[in-house]
Order: sequence, then structure tokens, then C-alpha cells
Amino acid sequence: MKYGHLAGPGRVALAERPTPSAGPGEVVVSLAACGVCGTDLEKVRGNYRSAGILGHEPVGRVAEVGLGVEGLAPGDRVFVHHHVPCYACDVCARGDYTFCPSYSKSNIDPGGFADAFRVPAENVARGAVLRLDPGVDWDAGALLEPAGCAWTAIRRVGVPANATAFVLGLGPVGLLYARLLRSMGARWVGGSEVSPLRRAAAERGGIDVTVDPRTPGAVKEAVDRATGGQGVDLAVAAVGPPAVARDATGIVRRGGTVNLFGLPEAGSRLDADLQDLYLRGVRLIPSYATTEPDVAEVHRRLVSGGLRISDLVTHRIPLARLEEAFRLAARPDESVKVTVTGPAA
Repeated sequence: MKYGHLAGPGRVALAERPTPSAGPGEVVVSLAACGVCGTDLEKVRGNYRSAGILGHEPVGRVAEVGLGVEGLAPGDRVFVHHHVPCYACDVCARGDYTFCPSYSKSNIDPGGFADAFRVPAENVARGAVLRLDPGVDWDAGALLEPAGCAWTAIRRVGVPANATAFVLGLGPVGLLYARLLRSMGARWVGGSEVSPLRRAAAERGGIDVTVDPRTPGAVKEAVDRATGGQGVDLAVAAVGPPAVARDATGIVRRGGTVNLFGLPEAGSRLDADLQDLYLRGVRLIPSYATTEPDVAEVHRRLVSGGLRISDLVTHRIPLARLEEAFRLAARPDESVKVTVTGPAA
């Protein structure tokens, strides 16, 4: 079978390997679709410390179940989460599941960009294989993982009722974050993004105001107009550059929250006035990845009709053209979300 892998700095390529088999407690899934995530792009660029396996937003059909697996059968349409916490350590006991020391040690084999992949027994046992409702199509399913990351962040920061929020960076996950805020009843949601295509996707999803951050003063003017100069309850740094995080600290109200959500480049530093943050009581809260219960909550919202996300997928590229998919995903003026499709699509 074919699978995608890192083939050196700045390069992703296809290779051949045997189709995996399901051992005891394991599941093999035939790929229908897997989103190209910003993290995948950073791994190819060499900017991610946990570089390695590519593809972690897969959906497909169960091809084989191993001995002892219950509740799953060949042909089932499923989403698969690549990482799982242990649910037993001190970190998990505090509820910080995505920071569990063993969280990133689990993964699907050989990754989501493959004709088929094996789901380890620990992932299966801990609920990482979610059966998709018939009303959830492959496009929405391939967005469950990034949407789950956004929902984990929202839950972690504790968004107040009738909140005002601003998302800096309306890439695919920033768009999902903004739509989830809207679905939970946020009073006002704004966002900034350089790509007109992605600003249009935000506005189509009910976001109140979008601005181009390259226009001097545009972000603060939009926030001041919406909040009477008080600042938003929540500012989301949905992309990693330190300047974005710094800008986020300047648009929150007294006692407000900045969510460090987008992946910063290794070694980057935040240049902010710490005394100002101290005197205004600004909270800086990072959020990383997601867990099975939060993905399941996003799935529930999709099934109930309270959330719509399928339209964010603008391109579906067959696995045989994986390099093209990565090139397109890196061009925000041409794409919103790119998925790689497989034999089960």
C-alpha cells in the first residue's frame, strides 16, 4: 500500500509498505479522508519539535478488527484520534489530559496519509475510534480533530456566558474555533486574517466582523467598536508568531483571557509589557491538542445541527497526489482546508 512520510527537510513523499494487520485489541481502518493540518506543514518545514508521523485527522471505514475488540465491525464509518492520554497519571488526575507524559507516545501506524492504518490497542481501548453518525459526512469527519482542539481550548479557558471574542488567524482551526464560539452563544465574535478567501469563510459561518491585520489599527478599532473600548473577554492567538500573541494581549478587557492556541515556532519569545498584564489581570492560557470526550462533543453538535463545518473543505486531493495537497494547503489565498482522500472515500 501507499503512505506519506517525511522524505527530508521540506519534502513529503509517498512510499510503499505492506498493508497492516490488526493484532489483539487493534483495528485497521481504510482511509476515506485526512485533513492536512498546519502542524503537518510545520513538521515538513522543520519547525516542530515532535516531527515524525504525518496525518492525524483521519476518517475511514473499519477494514479489520482484532481479537477482543467490541463495538466495532468491518464497514463501520469512523473517526480515529491519533493520541490518547493514560488517564492514570497525576497529570491526568488533574484533568490536563493532553499534557499527559504518554499522550504523544501513542499514534496510528503509519499515519493518516495512508491507504490503510493500524490503530493501537491502547487507542481503541480508550475510545479513540468514534463511529460517525450517518449525517456526518467525510468532510465534517476530517475536521473533527481540529474542531476538538478548539473545543478543548474553549473548555480550558472557561468562556463566560454572552462572551465577546476575537480570533487572530482564521486558518482552518481558527475558523472552527470561531464557529464553535458562535454555536455556544457568544455575543460577538470577530477575527483577523490576511486571506480574503478565509475571511469570507468566517463571515459565511456567522462571524460578526473580519479584518485584514495588515491594515494598521484595524484589529483594535474593530474590538473597540464592538465593546465600547473595554476589550474582549477572550482573544485567541490562533497562529504562532509572537507578534500575534502580543497583539492579543492588547485587545482583552481587564480580567480577560488570552488563549495561546496556535503552535509557536520553537525558541520564539513573547515581547509584552508584563506590568501592564499584571495590572489589568490578563490571563494567558495555552491549550494543546484534544481528547476523545471533546471530539465526541463536537460530533454531538454536528449531529444536532448546531454546528456546520463541511463547507470549510475546499479541496479533496487523492493520496497519489500528496505533494500537491501539501503545496495547496500552504497557500491560504487558494485554499481553506485541504483533505487527502483514500480508497474508502
